[in-house]
Amino acid sequence: MSTTSALGGIVRRREDPALIEGKGRYVDDIKLHNEAALAFVRSPLAHAKVLSIDSSAALAMDGVFAVYTAADVEHMGALVAQVAIVPPPLLNGDVVKHVGEAVAMVVASDRYVAQDAVDAIFVDYEPMDAIVDLTDAASDRIVIHEGTESNTVISWVAPFGAEPDAQAAVKTGIEEAMARDDTVVVSQKMTNQRLIPTAIEPRRVLADWEAGYKTLTVHTSSQIPHAVAGGISVMLGLPSTSVRVIAPEVGGGFGSKLNVYREEILVAWASQQLERPVRWTETRREAANATTQGRGWIGTATVVGTSDGELLGYKFEGLADLGAYTQGLGAAIPFLGLFVASGQYKMPTYWKVDCVVTNTATIDAYRGAGRPEAMYYIERIIDMYARQIGMDPADVRLKNFIPAEEFPVAMSPAGFAMDTGDYAMNLNALLETGAYDEMKATREAARAEGRHVGIGLATYVEVCGFAPAGLADLGFSWSAYGLPSAYNGSGLVRVNPDATVTVMIGTGPSGQGHQTTWAQIVSDRLGIAVEDIVVHHGDTGVSPMGIGSFGSRSAAVDGSATYEAADRVRAKAAKIAAHLLEANEEDIVFADGAAHVAGSPDSSVAWSEIATASYQAHKAPEGLDGGLESEVLFSPANATWPFGAHLALVEVDAETGNVEILRYVAMDDCGNVINPMIVDGQIHGGLAQGIGQALLEEAVYDEHGNLLTGSMVDYPIPTAGDVPMFELHRTVTPTDINAMGVKGVGEAGTIGSAQTIVNAVVDAVSPLGVTHIDMPLRPKRVWEAINAASGNGRA
Repeated sequence: MSTTSALGGIVRRREDPALIEGKGRYVDDIKLHNEAALAFVRSPLAHAKVLSIDSSAALAMDGVFAVYTAADVEHMGALVAQVAIVPPPLLNGDVVKHVGEAVAMVVASDRYVAQDAVDAIFVDYEPMDAIVDLTDAASDRIVIHEGTESNTVISWVAPFGAEPDAQAAVKTGIEEAMARDDTVVVSQKMTNQRLIPTAIEPRRVLADWEAGYKTLTVHTSSQIPHAVAGGISVMLGLPSTSVRVIAPEVGGGFGSKLNVYREEILVAWASQQLERPVRWTETRREAANATTQGRGWIGTATVVGTSDGELLGYKFEGLADLGAYTQGLGAAIPFLGLFVASGQYKMPTYWKVDCVVTNTATIDAYRGAGRPEAMYYIERIIDMYARQIGMDPADVRLKNFIPAEEFPVAMSPAGFAMDTGDYAMNLNALLETGAYDEMKATREAARAEGRHVGIGLATYVEVCGFAPAGLADLGFSWSAYGLPSAYNGSGLVRVNPDATVTVMIGTGPSGQGHQTTWAQIVSDRLGIAVEDIVVHHGDTGVSPMGIGSFGSRSAAVDGSATYEAADRVRAKAAKIAAHLLEANEEDIVFADGAAHVAGSPDSSVAWSEIATASYQAHKAPEGLDGGLESEVLFSPANATWPFGAHLALVEVDAETGNVEILRYVAMDDCGNVINPMIVDGQIHGGLAQGIGQALLEEAVYDEHGNLLTGSMVDYPIPTAGDVPMFELHRTVTPTDINAMGVKGVGEAGTIGSAQTIVNAVVDAVSPLGVTHIDMPLRPKRVWEAINAASGNGRA
């Protein structure tokens, strides 16, 4: 049975059967003749001089083809990056900056020989003091990067773009309000802990240099294949036509694969040197130590308002951990937080985050990237303020939202216009759907029984569909990879002579269901069944230029490009159909795999006849170009601004500190929805990640820079048993930034959930005197907070 689905219809994911049956094609499923294996020698110390490297024993081993050190690759310079303030070297032969940094690499007959050779290499290190604590790093007691004056490499301040005097004036105005006798000030220092992205598939790279043709084909698990191709091209000095990067199935990314990594450059280079295919397979230990991590902020949020709930100002001052280097977008992540710093509220906002390097793994994008951090701080302090003045948290929020009628003129703290929003409508829908009043009654009844039940409420606004192109001029640029730096997307639609459709897109999915979603978009525009539409992605040899899949931008940008390309194909097909039917072009309509004359359904011509005619000049209208395809590069005028509100009911066991989530209700607004099932799936995953941060996950380093949570044993991630059945609902406020009215949803669940859970847990134990607990709310931490607040001395 064919499925011709308009936008908004549920179509089961076409990707799933192969993935569920284990027949998907990942990098490790691709085997090449004469492969060699590569392994890295990585530093066991967080900060140390590399005095010497003795690889003689490794080189003497059977099966070892080569050992390379920094001297062999230093001619390529430091790793290319979008924001390259202190970028990493490819191999470090000078001073290593974190545990897991590579100092040498071995290429051998297989991975076991390669690993044995790694173990046989002796590296003489001279240990140096490591800087792990953010405040310590910001003091510049030790400056980590030689040649720099401070560990604070960049600061982001809101109102962004204003003169320093104007920024100071905003801060002064807030502080003057704080000093008044008739205002209420609530302030709290909070931690948004460092996380380790845990993709199902760790990174893999397989590079194949074909010396005869001087071409390089690289298979890699990446969200941004075009950027990887560009990075390899730039660093190896190859023309772009000589480098092809293929990202087949990608087993999750969440931002950790939104980078051009040193390993991708080095594996490609080694293949070129040895003139044979070279493979590197990341271990879980390497994924923890050498792949980018996320979050890692500390800061103090302060809100000032009246005793009846009118917010007068918000101030946030914090430090963001960058880890050892700036790579990819790392230093720009807090800037994304600045975009949404004041949340859904209309009030003066002063916001300053200093980005600081430490002797830890590099931090970069992780699902939400800056926005979960920003939303956590403001939604926690709003909740504390409501509690302080004795007002319902929902009423405080409703009283201070940006009014719907002000959109799109409302400005974010970053200075960009926010497209559309109706925050009160969304929150009221949540309160009604979630039966908020009944939930409060349930809480009070439970408390009367001596149980510790709490309600958490939080709202959020995010920025998605990354644009406008002017962002590139602020330093968010792919130009280092030799790519166009604008934030555009692309889509190519081709109707084949048999009426099937080939779609090629520039974005690179990592499990989001792009094949299904894009087929729906094209099906909607052409009236051709979803089953007859094939979507190709992730191959720079055939895919149109694209920035990649991140920031919930794919549907809003690349999807919009495909939407327009399909419209152009339809317009051309209408000319051909009108010619074949001897009708007026304006009277042609498409449905059920054919073109009809409006009002005369018996007068029709099949898509196959139209497509065939497009390749036969004698059957096509005179003067019309041959073929039936279109490629569009879409550059949106602005970003999109999804929003939502979440509600949770939890119960805390005061004897153990254990938290149980009794209910979780989400009311998200991502504009128009292409496939409700896929949107729900994205929110499910995002909620699990946010709840994981709230209750379980934390990357812990000791004072020497050793990662104490570097394995799956030490680093718990949420399982099905840790999350409840989610109750998902939506309001719809379309954007006018793109023709489909879609905003993006991939990160919404994560951005809205962590503070919802923390607000609920604190509410549950607030009768015991607890006002705040830092994440993750593991039982021991909750138990200690309860006992500290009750003063029994057991914490």
